[in-house]
Amino acid sequence: MNMSAEPELPLKGMRILAVEQMQAMPFGTQLLARMGADVVKVEHPTKGESGRGSMPTITDVDGSQQGSTFLRNNLAKRSLGLDLKNPKGAELFKKLVPGYDVVTENFKPGTMERLGLGYETLAELHPGLVYVAVSGFGSLRDTPYGSWPAYACVPEAMSGFYSFRPEPGRRPNIGVAGAIGDIGSGLFAMIGLLAALQGRTRTGRGQKVDVAMLDAMMSIMDMVAFGPSIGVHDQSLKAWPGILQSFDASDGLFVLQVGREHQFENLAKLIGQEQWLEDERFSTREGWAANLEGVIRPAVEAWAADKTKLDASRILAEAGVVAGPSFEGEDLLTDPHVAAHDMICEVPVEGREEPVRVHGNPIKFSESPEGPTTKWPLIGEHTSEVLRSDLNLSEADIDALRGDGVIT
Repeated sequence: MNMSAEPELPLKGMRILAVEQMQAMPFGTQLLARMGADVVKVEHPTKGESGRGSMPTITDVDGSQQGSTFLRNNLAKRSLGLDLKNPKGAELFKKLVPGYDVVTENFKPGTMERLGLGYETLAELHPGLVYVAVSGFGSLRDTPYGSWPAYACVPEAMSGFYSFRPEPGRRPNIGVAGAIGDIGSGLFAMIGLLAALQGRTRTGRGQKVDVAMLDAMMSIMDMVAFGPSIGVHDQSLKAWPGILQSFDASDGLFVLQVGREHQFENLAKLIGQEQWLEDERFSTREGWAANLEGVIRPAVEAWAADKTKLDASRILAEAGVVAGPSFEGEDLLTDPHVAAHDMICEVPVEGREEPVRVHGNPIKFSESPEGPTTKWPLIGEHTSEVLRSDLNLSEADIDALRGDGVIT
């Protein structure tokens, strides 16, 4: 073994042909691209994928407007501008497939089949193909909702996400966690993708991996269905036995979770309320919850009044109490953990004074280097490159296809 060799990204050599849009699949494949996979994004040759049209937008180097959803989900990818509704485009796609390990898509079920590019068709051309699909309600099992369009808010709502921890008289905030229905689905899809590739090393055959966004959200929101089976029918925060709340500090909020007796003892001693430990009102976790607003909150906030949210959290954490500051965007830009972990990456864009800031890769390796944060591609930026290298097409062939509107 050559110990002096430069470490490589762990997914180097993996090739993914990504027919994707918006966030669910692009988020997942971007993680793989940043770990070394070659992700070729297949999109309409003039319009691009729909995420480019999301709001707000920035002006890209070619003068085009690029949507925020697209910017943050397509780093380190190549773009192939290809019209799959054109028979010539569909045939080109079929010719490309055998050169790839994986095809991904997140259209409504039946869309790829109508284009003549469904899993069964592609598997005949490439028996080792792993085909990964994400949709609102899946395509491998029966569902009464299969025809429904589904953005993240739909599976979030149907999973019980918005009914969990209800507040009387208040409607739930929709989209409170961004697009967790998309991101969660994308992560489950990538786990399935990697599992299917591992299975292929044993069998030599690929398979279809199918993730329903509703199923992914139900896995994330497991207490909604699980709770009643163990006798938990009130899932409001007030019914939770313990302390799970935000509290005021001098410059904002910090969160506090006390669910164990030794944690409550540590909290009481730290804030100068040792008498609570002899008070029958605080002898149970239910008692902590019942006396939160009348006794515990005023005492905690009086203690934290001259402390920043970060200092209060640090002191609590050092005392063995689970706490953390509720950060806002500007806080993250200067946080030492975020900086040390490279969790905010700056992508320069020619003609813009300010770089675009995107999330880093949360997956760290002891040996492999940090993956690339190469700028998102323009529509069809790599079309000629891909067709020359993968299909050995000549410039004349490529020009002809471009003239017919098949490619960008």
